[in-house]
Amino acid sequence: MTVLLPKALHLETQEKEELQKLINGHSTPQQIAIRANIILLADQGHNHRGIARELNISRKMARLWRERWLSSREKNIAVLECLSDAERSGAPATFELEQILHLFSIACENPEESGRPISHWTSRELADEMIKRGIVETISPRHVGRLLAEADLKPHQSGY
Repeated sequence: MTVLLPKALHLETQEKEELQKLINGHSTPQQIAIRANIILLADQGHNHRGIARELNISRKMARLWRERWLSSREKNIAVLECLSDAERSGAPATFELEQILHLFSIACENPEESGRPISHWTSRELADEMIKRGIVETISPRHVGRLLAEADLKPHQSGY
């Protein structure tokens, strides 16, 4: 039976220092600190089982982050970026820019002009109004809220 050893990982002094800073940083998210620890332990020659035992994580997690580190560093990606979550594919955007701009326009209007007996728009009222006007077939109030937050629009604070 052949035992496969994990790929060797050799850190430069600067990388070790950056990883240690992340581990010691008070504002470093826990998951980043754990990943930094995985890389430092791998550099010290620990295998996946040893790293998993030391950090109370799965071997799969130890293997994933060693492999991701090696792959990222080959591409000269910054230390923190190597330890960050990968972009998730997710569903494609379902709204056109024009529809989103309509949302922003409505959010800047006085709700009473649309026959709404409210003083300020809510995400639910905006979603309903977009559907009523035929701008979209469907949109959730939560998604409306996210779009407004991304644009830093706060219709509830507007003075019409």
